[in-house]
Amino acid sequence: MTPAPATLDRTKIDAAQAAVSCRGVVKEFGGGHTLVTALRGVDLDVPFGEMTLLVGPSGCGKTTLLSVIAGILDPTRGEVHVLGVDVPRLSGGRKVAFRGKNIGFVFQQYNLLPALTAAENVAVPLMIGGVSRNAAVAKALTLLPKVGLANRMNSLPSQLSGGEQQRVAIARALIHEPRFLVCDEPTAALDAENGHKILELMHEVAVSPTRAVVIVTHDNRIFSFGDRIATMEDGRIVNVESKK
Repeated sequence: MTPAPATLDRTKIDAAQAAVSCRGVVKEFGGGHTLVTALRGVDLDVPFGEMTLLVGPSGCGKTTLLSVIAGILDPTRGEVHVLGVDVPRLSGGRKVAFRGKNIGFVFQQYNLLPALTAAENVAVPLMIGGVSRNAAVAKALTLLPKVGLANRMNSLPSQLSGGEQQRVAIARALIHEPRFLVCDEPTAALDAENGHKILELMHEVAVSPTRAVVIVTHDNRIFSFGDRIATMEDGRIVNVESKK
C-alpha cells in the first residue's frame, strides 16, 4: 500500500551524509510546441547508509530523475552532486569513468550479452575495469548463489526466464561493489520470495557509511525495505518519509 501522505520534508541532509544531493533539478525534452518538462524543480537528498525508494504514478518522472542522478541524462537546469561530484559538469570521458567505477545500474531492460553465460555476464564490469577474465568470473561464481542462481551460472540468457535474467542483471550491478546503486523496477519480474531475497541483498549493500541505494518501484510488497520513501507527482518530489 502506498505510504500515507505526510508533510513535505525538504530538510537538507548535511553534505557529509548525502550520497546524492539534487537542488532545483529541471529536465526538459524537445522545444517550442513539442516541449515536455519531465522534472519540475526536484529537490532530493539521498543519505549514505540508506535505501531510498522513489515511488509515484507512471509518467511522473521517476525514471528520468534516476537517469539524471546516474549521469545518463544531464539536467536542463539545477544542481546534481553524486558522491560529492558535480556529475553534469564532468566531460564525457570523465563521466563514463566515474559511472563505471562508482555506480551500479539495474534497469528494466536486462541488456545481457547473448553469447555469454550468466557468470560471464556478471563478470563484465570487472573485466572492463581491468580484472582478468578468470578472476572476474571466479567472483561472479560466488555472487550468483546469493541471488538464487547457483544452478544457472553456465546458462545463456536465452535459456533463462525473465526473472532469472533480472537476477543476473542485479548481480552484474553489484559485482564491482559500487558506492551507489540505482535500480529501476528491480523486482518487477520476480515472485515475492525472490523479490525479498534481492531486496535483502540490496539493503545489505546500502547499510554502509560510504554507500547508498535508490530504487524506482511500483511494487508495494517491498516498501517495508526502504529506509526513506520519496513520492513523486508530475515531475516533483511531493513527500519524503524517513523511517530513521
